[in-house]
Amino acid sequence: MKNIISILLIIAVMGVGAIAHAQPDFFKGKSIRVIRGGQPGDLYDLWTRHVATYLGKHIPGNPSIMVQNMPGAGSVIAANHVYNIAKPDGLTLGSLNPGIYMDQLIGRKEVQFDWAKFNWIGTPEQTESLFFFRGDTPYKTIDDLRKASEPPRCGSTGTGSTTYHIPKLLEEIFAVKFTIITGYQGAADIDVALERGELQCRLITIAAYFGREPHITWFKKGFTRPFVQTGRKRDPLLPETPTLYDLLDRYKARDADRRLMTLFTAPNEFGRPWTAPPGTPAERVKILRDAWYKTLKDPDLVAEANKRRWPVEPVGGEELAALAKEVIAQPPDIVQRLKKLLGE
Repeated sequence: MKNIISILLIIAVMGVGAIAHAQPDFFKGKSIRVIRGGQPGDLYDLWTRHVATYLGKHIPGNPSIMVQNMPGAGSVIAANHVYNIAKPDGLTLGSLNPGIYMDQLIGRKEVQFDWAKFNWIGTPEQTESLFFFRGDTPYKTIDDLRKASEPPRCGSTGTGSTTYHIPKLLEEIFAVKFTIITGYQGAADIDVALERGELQCRLITIAAYFGREPHITWFKKGFTRPFVQTGRKRDPLLPETPTLYDLLDRYKARDADRRLMTLFTAPNEFGRPWTAPPGTPAERVKILRDAWYKTLKDPDLVAEANKRRWPVEPVGGEELAALAKEVIAQPPDIVQRLKKLLGE
């Protein structure tokens, strides 16, 4: 009897070992495709490609990594693809814009995903954003906006983007008005429209504003003027630019407005998130999350990011998964207010 039990234990241990060995070997000789939900060339895309350059060497089996751009609807098209079409085997990942869960909350029919059910991999940084105007516009304060003879024109990729959410938030809380033009395929198209004078304002991450052209040159030459930033504290690069929280205090906003703003600024915590489809085997998700941390600590990746003035402050998939569940679980009164604010 003891011999039988011993044999069974040996078989069980060998079986566990075989499974553990099989998971890392799964990626050997394969290619991982990363669906980037936006145009080539913006900072989200540049960050995606930067991580992809180093990720393969930190995944057991050293798969190749390729990035495929899938712009449209502020990343909703890409999210739908990763959630519904991509095979959940760990070989297709998504690099998505962080604010599209708003469209899910208010029930837009275009959304065919559940933000809380993605398998989150991580983000290389948590971001804060800057809302700015062209330098030749007269808008320097909320009061200037209130006196405007016609609403300033702002550009956005879609209603699920923070480039849409923050102007709408300013409208709701501070009784100002914008004309928000949606449908741009990506940041590059918005930049061209700004340069041509078709637009007067937009939202951008602070890292992109100071970390890529044409914004570096635009700021130096005064072509653009910062208006308000989203962080709780002023960024060292923008010491004279008020935060949304500064404006809340200055204009004595209600507690309900403060709660609404917290929901609207949660995309900053998601940063530049990567995800895998629901149903991806847990063992492979763990491998990808472990590789993500190793990649973001890779000395070559960090050195190159520092040259580009990109902060590297990675957050793991477990934390993003908890945040995703939190932002989706909103009470009915908040959802109704969102519908009123973001509905077309």
